[in-house]
Amino acid sequence: MNRLSAVLFDRDGTLVVDVPYNGDPDRVRLMPCAAAAVALARSAGLPTGVVSNQSAIGRGLLTVDQVVRVNERADELLGGLDTWVFCPHGPDAGCACRKPRPGLIRTAAARLGVPPAECLVIGDIAADVLAARAAGARGVLVPNTATAPAEVERFATESAPDPLTAVRAALTEAGLVPPRRPPHTPPARTAPAAGGMWWSREGSAVVSEGRWSSVRNAASPAGTRPPSDRAPLVFDTRRSSAPGETTGSSVSGAVPPGGVRAFGRWPA
Repeated sequence: MNRLSAVLFDRDGTLVVDVPYNGDPDRVRLMPCAAAAVALARSAGLPTGVVSNQSAIGRGLLTVDQVVRVNERADELLGGLDTWVFCPHGPDAGCACRKPRPGLIRTAAARLGVPPAECLVIGDIAADVLAARAAGARGVLVPNTATAPAEVERFATESAPDPLTAVRAALTEAGLVPPRRPPHTPPARTAPAAGGMWWSREGSAVVSEGRWSSVRNAASPAGTRPPSDRAPLVFDTRRSSAPGETTGSSVSGAVPPGGVRAFGRWPA
C-alpha cells in the first residue's frame, strides 16, 4: 500500500464481540484493542468507517433501526467513527453490497471522499479480505476463535494479531509514523451534531452516521436530520430477493436488492 487515506473495519468479531443477530445495544462489548485502533487511525488524520454484513435484516430477525441502535452504542464506545455502512440482505439475495462483493467498501470510500484503493480494510473472516481485493483496497485478516483455520492459513501473510497492530503496520508502511503509544482518549473532534445516529439508503446498502462523524458534521443543515424525521422502512413487495425467501410490506420481510422504496425521508 503506497498511500493510505482511510481505515475501514468489519463490525462483529473485529470491533465488537460477535453476538449473533444482536439488536440490543446493552449487549455491545468491544474487542481487545478496537478502540485503540480507531483512535490511532484518527490520530494520524485518517477517516474511519465500518463495513458490515447484517443479514438478520433480510432474514426478518432485526429491523434497520435495531441495527442502527447497536451501531450507535458501538460508535459511542469507540469514540466515534465517520461512517457505518452495512448490507441488509441475506446471503442469497444477489445484492452488490454483501461482502465478499465490493459494494460496501466502495460506498464507504465514497462517503469519506477517498479512492477505494487507498483504504485499509480490517476484518476477521475471508469475506472481509476478499471484499477489499474486489474493491482494489488492501485487506488484513485479524483472526479470532471463530475464524476458520483454513482462512487463517490462507491469509497468513495478510494478517495481524489485533486491529491495533494492523493499523500501526499500515501507517508505518505508508510513511505515516505512528506514535509509540496510541492515544488513551479520542483526539479532539468537531462539535457533535445534535441527536443520535441517523440512517439512509445508499444504493443497495444502508449508511448510518453518528454525532461525531466528520461526514455528518460537514453536511448542510438540510442534509443532517434527526432520527425523529425518518419514515418507516418500506419494502417493494413486487420484487423477490431469492427463491424461498418471504416478502412483505414491513421490516419483517426479506429485503430485495434494489427493492427498497424508501430508507427514511432523504432523497434516494
